[in-house]
Amino acid sequence: MTTSSQEQAPAQPQPQSPGGHPQRWLILGVICLAQLTVLLDNTILNVAIPSLTSELGAATSDIQWMINAYSLVQSGLLLTAGSAADRYGRKKMLATGLVLFGVGSLVAGLAESSGQLIAARAGMGVGGALLMTTTLAVAMQIFTPEEQPKAIGIWAAVNSLGFAAGPLIGGFMLDHFWWGAIFLINLPVAALALVAVVILVPESKAVPSRGTTPGPPVQGDRPDLFGAVLSTIGMSSLVFAIISGPEHGWTSGRVLVSATVAIVVLAGFAYWESRIPYPMLDMHFFTNRRFTGAVAGAVLIAFGMGGSLFLLTQHMQFVLGYGPLEAGLRTAPLALMIVALNFTGVAAKWAGKLGTPFSIGLGMTAMAVGLVSIATLTEHGYPGTLLGLVLIGVGAAISSPAMAHAIMSAIPPEKAGVGAGINGTVAEFGQGLGVAVLGAVLNSRFAALIPVAAVSLPGALAEAGSEAERGRITDAFASGLETSQLVGAVAVLAGGVVAAALLRRAERAESA
Repeated sequence: MTTSSQEQAPAQPQPQSPGGHPQRWLILGVICLAQLTVLLDNTILNVAIPSLTSELGAATSDIQWMINAYSLVQSGLLLTAGSAADRYGRKKMLATGLVLFGVGSLVAGLAESSGQLIAARAGMGVGGALLMTTTLAVAMQIFTPEEQPKAIGIWAAVNSLGFAAGPLIGGFMLDHFWWGAIFLINLPVAALALVAVVILVPESKAVPSRGTTPGPPVQGDRPDLFGAVLSTIGMSSLVFAIISGPEHGWTSGRVLVSATVAIVVLAGFAYWESRIPYPMLDMHFFTNRRFTGAVAGAVLIAFGMGGSLFLLTQHMQFVLGYGPLEAGLRTAPLALMIVALNFTGVAAKWAGKLGTPFSIGLGMTAMAVGLVSIATLTEHGYPGTLLGLVLIGVGAAISSPAMAHAIMSAIPPEKAGVGAGINGTVAEFGQGLGVAVLGAVLNSRFAALIPVAAVSLPGALAEAGSEAERGRITDAFASGLETSQLVGAVAVLAGGVVAAALLRRAERAESA
């Protein structure tokens, strides 16, 4: 896919052959390698918390900021990073993201204090935002429309692989090296990806609109700096409120202030973008049923999968007594199903035969059934959990790439970076919301059954005076897990119905 302009400019995308870029599959491998480094660091730090506490003397608040600085900066900058990639060149921003991520990893690995590590993680978040948006945008540029679903499926499979492999790689590294190694391992991967990007990836960027095409302008003659500031502040505040809610309480001053800032600033962002002639995010996108249906479904997929896996991991470690590595291995079948179905092209083939609306509805129904299996069969042992993980993996393998393709195909090719930023933003938002809401449901149920001073599971277990009391506490936690997973299942199923209905209506309107 290329932009429609024929203006002569050295950095513009060159016309591709009917079969796409001749080295498109090799390029896809390169950008997936770059993507993998970002995704590993979303989860790899969790297993290093005990080491950081002892070796850096990190307090609980320090640990929270080490984990959250990365996700806050990354989620806040996704739209801005996508817009910058469209304007200044996707290859340039991809290379810049790799450099920033590599430098941040080096500083993090050699950090001697909590403050240094937090600052390094924030810097890695800037690089991560650039990588998350440019990798998907480049994939949309180099593949033909017929091949895009399979390419996006592989890209999505790498996302799942990174999510699952983070704790496994982190656990292995900590068993053999000091905690800094979990960051320094990024350096050779980032260096290799950077060399490959410079050599292989073609440059592409949007051509500024001169008012010669009908409809809203694709790109303005100058960058939307005020919109970038508003989106960054608004999204960062929203994610901070979601992260802080479970720990500090949804009615605490910290959460209410950050949520209020998010609502006001994002409303101002929407107003600003709808009034200027050169918007970073064209609000006309939201009048497209295909776009809105895909966004709604993507949020609820991330909501159900992110929240349920977060709680399931706690259940495996605190209730069943698995270590971090074993818990990671036991949740790996979910990612393995996604990888197997997407790398082989089976998911894309199914989606092509079934059509996008039915694929998304079927996939999210399978995910909902998987969540119900985890909720109702976990008490009978691991086989029930395994069945649920496999069903969630199958559903995500079918629906997630179809959802991402629906979002990207509803946006002009010139705005591929912004489209990727939207896709990443809704995923981050949905996952954070899932962890917060399902966690709140679990904690509410748990606190109702265990009226003790410490309402958290570790705190309640520490206060338990006998094995019988410990059993009662773990049973209460399992009951809360069941309730929260069922809530997640309802949300995912509802999302599947809504997304499929909107996408089906969009297809009928387009055919008419």
